[in-house]
Amino acid sequence: MANKKYRSLVVVLLDILIIIFADWLSLAVRFDFVFSSIPTHYINLMRQIMPIQIVLTLVLFYFMRMYRFIWHAVTIQDVAQMILATVAAYIVNLVVTLLLYPRLPLSTYFAMLVLQVGLFCTMRSVFRFTKLIFGPSKRKNASQDRIMIIGAGSAGNVLLRELQTELTAEGKPCCLIDDNINKQGKFLNGVPIVGGREKIVEAADKYRITKIIFAIPTASTRDRGEILTLCAQTGRRVLTMPSIGETLGVADPSFQHLKQVRIEDLLGRSPVQLDTSSVNAFIRDKVVLVTGGGGSIGSELCRQIAANHPRRLIILDIYENNAYDIQQELIRTHGRALDLCVEIASVRDKAKVYAIFDAYRPDIVFHAAAHKHVPLMEHNPEEAVKNNIFGTYHVVRAAEKYGVAKFVMISTDKAVNPTNVMGASKRFCEMILQSRRDSRTEFCSVRFGNVLGSNGSVVPLFEKQIAAGGPITITDKRITRFFMTIPEAVQLVLEAGAMAGQNQIFVLDMGQPVTILSLAENMIRLHGLEPYKDIDIVEIGLRPGEKLYEELLMASEKLTRMGDKIFVEEQEDIDPEMIMSALEQLDDAVTGEWTQERLTALLRQVVTTFRTPEEINGRSDREPITV
Repeated sequence: MANKKYRSLVVVLLDILIIIFADWLSLAVRFDFVFSSIPTHYINLMRQIMPIQIVLTLVLFYFMRMYRFIWHAVTIQDVAQMILATVAAYIVNLVVTLLLYPRLPLSTYFAMLVLQVGLFCTMRSVFRFTKLIFGPSKRKNASQDRIMIIGAGSAGNVLLRELQTELTAEGKPCCLIDDNINKQGKFLNGVPIVGGREKIVEAADKYRITKIIFAIPTASTRDRGEILTLCAQTGRRVLTMPSIGETLGVADPSFQHLKQVRIEDLLGRSPVQLDTSSVNAFIRDKVVLVTGGGGSIGSELCRQIAANHPRRLIILDIYENNAYDIQQELIRTHGRALDLCVEIASVRDKAKVYAIFDAYRPDIVFHAAAHKHVPLMEHNPEEAVKNNIFGTYHVVRAAEKYGVAKFVMISTDKAVNPTNVMGASKRFCEMILQSRRDSRTEFCSVRFGNVLGSNGSVVPLFEKQIAAGGPITITDKRITRFFMTIPEAVQLVLEAGAMAGQNQIFVLDMGQPVTILSLAENMIRLHGLEPYKDIDIVEIGLRPGEKLYEELLMASEKLTRMGDKIFVEEQEDIDPEMIMSALEQLDDAVTGEWTQERLTALLRQVVTTFRTPEEINGRSDREPITV
């Protein structure tokens, strides 16, 4: 603070010296620098008006914020403001002094104005121009990154200016890319705009680029995906400015806000648009219970539910650390405006589940609690049965007993023609819901693919393997998966809950599946590394129960479109007595003498679409896409 006051005092003193110098010099200019020819009365008059000029100028400069410029970052707009402030102060001085004193020669007033404008602006801009001239040479020992900037618009211009002037900015801007043909072939701050997106790969080699920065915050999702995919193909490290929504509240997004490109940025698929009005009406003033509320999907459900003003939100989870984390986050975000309760319990504990429902009487239940890891459930099928199947059944029966209006279950694409115990258990859970035809509670399931960034998903695993220097391990180079982001998945769940009728299964049209191999290769490239050279990719073979590709739909002819990207599967007639018989058999199996083979065979019997991986993988008929 002391340094800031000292700097301000220095600027004020410099302003006083400029006024004195400009006044005397303007008088000297009028008389051709022959000081002996200057009349004495003009000299006395100048001595009288000069103190008034100093006081009025300093006061006006203060109110016009002339002492608040960041000198090393002065812009054209700042210079314009300086000129305006100087002219305004001069006019006020001129009017006051002419009212109080005789006038000086007219040419003196003109020279005085020109000198003051020039000197005030030069003094405040000198550091900026010094950095433009000498800044790059002072950074010659810093990082030698050669930078390509994607986007020659306002954001790219701000970024370019900072990279050229900030001593803390490492690297040298070498070229710009912009799809606007009117800009191509021209220069921005001395840096060439070499062409549109089609020139990215060529320019990266020509200009020996080591880092690419995407600087188009307003780009559409599709354009962003296409351009970043081209950037990834160069093998250079790619950074990006946040999107326009993420920069709200940031006056000038700069190199300090750059972040690593996420693999979901390459998918180029427009995010699912939430029907906010229907969701808000669905959630507002309701008591909402989320099982598995501390997990990846469950915690995002809690965030979005909390934003829609429920009367009360209950988080149920067996893992206390996750439950605590989301509890503290929601308290920080919403404070006392959110009535939040956290219950540590397992959905396998029937008595505790019923006690929680009895205590809170929820209106809506989102059931996200489940075991989801395919290989672990292959090795521990009894846990999939106990947690996924019986846990779901306990929550379903409690919902019916205590008058829940709507029950939404999180399902998975692995429930379609399942080839593993986890998928079969989730399909049986869907069947439980579909069997409740005469229930007063409306049941529905929401089925979607892999969620980017969720606990245990492939992207965080690849990130850790890259950070460790590799190799990246994939089970099979032919394997494909559907992908969506966590917020998208939760938006679908909420909208499905708002529109759902009895026993429906909702499905998101997620476009084409993506090859895991291309996902791994592009993640490596986005870190500025080269696949198979800097980071190897190793094929380790399919895991037990794993498909080469996933399916979202049972049969396309059974689907009805409910929205732009949302479909509902035709209701399947499931006999409640068959479900009860299957539950009794499964209960006998997991409480009596059982083996993995017996339990898997029983699941295959009760879930008639349960297939072996060989049956499904042998008929792969899809054309995967790369990202």
